[in-house]
Amino acid sequence: MRGVTVRYGDVVALDRADLTAPAGRVCALIGTNGSGKSSLLKAALGLVRPGGGTVTVAGTTPRETRRRARVSSVPQAEQVDVTFPLDVRAVVGQGRYGHLGPTRRLRPADHEAVENALARVGLTALADRTIAALSGGQRKRAFVARALAQEADVLLLDEPFAGVDRPSQDTITALLRELADGGACVVVATHDLAGLGALADTAALLAGGRVVVHDTPEVVLRPENLVRAFGLGGER
Repeated sequence: MRGVTVRYGDVVALDRADLTAPAGRVCALIGTNGSGKSSLLKAALGLVRPGGGTVTVAGTTPRETRRRARVSSVPQAEQVDVTFPLDVRAVVGQGRYGHLGPTRRLRPADHEAVENALARVGLTALADRTIAALSGGQRKRAFVARALAQEADVLLLDEPFAGVDRPSQDTITALLRELADGGACVVVATHDLAGLGALADTAALLAGGRVVVHDTPEVVLRPENLVRAFGLGGER
C-alpha cells in the first residue's frame, strides 16, 4: 500500500497509509478501535475503493487477486451470519470455490483439501455440526480452516483471537506461523499484544488511519511507541 486513503462519508478511516507485507512473514496490525486496521484489510481485499493511493496484492490488483483465489480472509466474528444452516464441512468447503469448474462441484482433490484443513484446526470430529452449534473458539477455527482450504498465497485475518479460548489461540497462531514458513504472506489485525512475539515477524502500529511504526514486535511494543497509539501507559 502506498498513500492509501479510505473514507466513509466524512470519516477518514485511512489517511495516506503505507504498508509493505512480504511473502514468508506474519505482519500484525495493532492499534485502538477506529485506528484503521479493518479498513486496511478491506482495501487489500478490494472491498472498499481507496480515495487515493495504490494497493497491490500478489503483484496485481486486489480484485484480480481475489478472482484468482490467491487471497483468503477471516472476518471478524460479528461480520459472520452463523444462523445460516451450514455444517462445518460445508463452510470449510467454501474455501475451494475459486478452484472449481463451471459445475461448482467439489472434486476428490477439493474434498481432500477440506478434510486436511479440518484436521489441521482440530475440527474433524465436529465437521457435521452446524456452524451455529460451535463455541466461539471452534467457530473461529472453522473459518481459519476455510482459509486454509483455499490454499491462497495471501491470508488476511481480522481479530482472529477475539473471544477465543487459549487452546484455539495457540492452534491458530501455530497454523499462521506454519503458513508463513511455507511462503505465504499473512496479515493479522489483533488486540493481543501479549502474544505478538510468538505470532508476528513484524508489527504495524496504526493511529489516526496511518501506520506510525512498522518494525519488529520488540521495537513496536516499546513504551514510547505504544503511547503514540494508545495513550499514556499503552494498552496491554
